[in-house]
Amino acid sequence: MAAATRKNPGLNVDWHPASLPTGTGILQRTAVTADGNAAKGTLYTPTGREPRETTVVVLMHPRVDFSRHYLIPALIEAGHAVFAQQARDAGNDLRLIHEQTLLDLAAGLAWLHGVGFRRTVGLGNSGGGGLLTYYVQQSLRAPENRVARTPAGRPSALDKAVLPELDALAYLAPHPGQGPLLARCIDPSVTDEEDAFSVDPALDPFAEENGYRPAPESSAYTPEFVTRYRAAQLARIARIDEKARACVADAAAARAAVKRGDGTAEDRRRAGTARLITVWRTDADLRAMDQSLDKSDRAYGSVYGADPEKTNYGITGFGRLATPDAWLSTWSALSSNATIEKAGLEMVLPTLLVTYTADNCVFPSDFEGIVAAIGSSDKHVAGIAADHYGNPVGGGARDGAVALLDPWIRELS
Repeated sequence: MAAATRKNPGLNVDWHPASLPTGTGILQRTAVTADGNAAKGTLYTPTGREPRETTVVVLMHPRVDFSRHYLIPALIEAGHAVFAQQARDAGNDLRLIHEQTLLDLAAGLAWLHGVGFRRTVGLGNSGGGGLLTYYVQQSLRAPENRVARTPAGRPSALDKAVLPELDALAYLAPHPGQGPLLARCIDPSVTDEEDAFSVDPALDPFAEENGYRPAPESSAYTPEFVTRYRAAQLARIARIDEKARACVADAAAARAAVKRGDGTAEDRRRAGTARLITVWRTDADLRAMDQSLDKSDRAYGSVYGADPEKTNYGITGFGRLATPDAWLSTWSALSSNATIEKAGLEMVLPTLLVTYTADNCVFPSDFEGIVAAIGSSDKHVAGIAADHYGNPVGGGARDGAVALLDPWIRELS
């Protein structure tokens, strides 16, 4: 199939211009998590149709509010109840700790079980795939075998929390986790983390001598450059990890001094102040510019737009600003626990995996790796010609995935 035509994805995950079916029941609920956080969720239930309300489809993303996810109207129309759990840092992932986000999901699932749903089916769309995989891994472990501390060393509360189990998990355009995603997007040509415009010419992905060509012509990077570039991406992440851990250690030392009673005024300030890490230039996946790498139906450009050079040097991009704790828990491919590679083997629930073949965020090798990493013996794999937000190649409604989800969910009964 020819590459998709690049177009504005509109409101991305929002269901506009679709709308909820007439009579849809909407209930907003706040539950209290094991660590005392308010976990907000929205339950949608079908009315006047053939309800299957003993089963509920559960949506969650670590960074995005999925309460207006574009598949909700079609899932309701098909007769399924849908629950969208909101992460505590949705919309502002500056402090996003994945271990805490699992507690948010646990509180929502406990409420769903409490109001009578017997079966909960997770729907891991995009970053929700890594999140829900990590949740399943932890929920199926005995409490004493769960991740007891975050990558920054703070207590996670997972070993003390009740983590209700999901019954099945569907993946929709899943990426392998926020950390591995960033590892392929981060620009390794940055030579000075304090200077947004510092560039090592030998690693510059937007230099013509390295193979770059602006749209509409595909770039053409050599295999040698690609190998060197990817190694340098991991090396940059390792450097940021080192910086994050130094910040964590500095704050811990200040807290220890205060606790001993010999802390100075500066120690008191350092103990209670969160550092912030600015990560420049995080929209530079070579596959966004070179369509011969990981060939698919996609158009030139990244999930952020048709001109990666512009967005890479702009304010958009993954993981651009984070606390040290959030960097280590979420954005570091080396330190985060919330990756399908690390958690997937223990994801043994019935599984449906759906890829969008014109995706500019999840590429064929990413999806193939996810399929291979999932430990379930009950796996169904399918593809739809659409971009990352479900916009079909050639136009049309973006709820095509429901035609795959609906019969699969019914067969779980």
